[in-house]
Amino acid sequence: MTNRVLAVITARGGSKGIPGKNIADLAGKPLIAWTIEAALRSKAVSRVIVSTDDAEIAAVSRQWGAEVPFLRPALLASDTSPHLPVLLHALAWIDEHDSQRYDDILLLQPTSPLRATDDIERAVQIARDHHADSVVSVCPAHPHPFLARRITDDGRLEEFAPRTEGYMARQGLPPAYMLNGAIYLVRREVLIDRQSFYTDRTFAYVMPQERSLDIDTPWDLYLANLILRARDGQEIDAY
Repeated sequence: MTNRVLAVITARGGSKGIPGKNIADLAGKPLIAWTIEAALRSKAVSRVIVSTDDAEIAAVSRQWGAEVPFLRPALLASDTSPHLPVLLHALAWIDEHDSQRYDDILLLQPTSPLRATDDIERAVQIARDHHADSVVSVCPAHPHPFLARRITDDGRLEEFAPRTEGYMARQGLPPAYMLNGAIYLVRREVLIDRQSFYTDRTFAYVMPQERSLDIDTPWDLYLANLILRARDGQEIDAY
């Protein structure tokens, strides 16, 4: 029997870096719409819900086809609210109000609008193939962490993390990856029992940098607009 996947798109109101960020215009659509559409197109996803504390985000999400079965409590919608309690709240609400049981929970952040439906399906397939506890998306680290430096109190430049290999040409640096925030897939038992995305059975799904842009600043939003409008052949406005 195929596992049932509950996609939870987390979108609180009150963004400070970009006011109204989750419903800000991105290439002619609200930012959150790109994630809703990618999830709804996926054959691997059984249900798509949005967890938000904001009535306007809820209304926009419903317009684009997602379910918003509840409004998230304010306690779980502050600047510092972590994602795990938000997912646990969503799962507990579904378990209480719905007879359908979901085997896997898929966290999708609307700030990753370049994530494709194919990325979601590949991540789910990795979980199936490896009997994984979780799958987390990453992308190649750029710049490489070995190139990071720090400045001492007296202004000297030092390596951020000293390494034993000595000097290495850029082409010889070992592969390094960073979390890109696009996909977090976790088995319900792991989410409930461990309250973590990470175990010794966590597998990586590697995404290319061109689909790994995370929207945090107005500049990020501008870059995403350029990418999506160029991809769709739309006229690009001057910055």
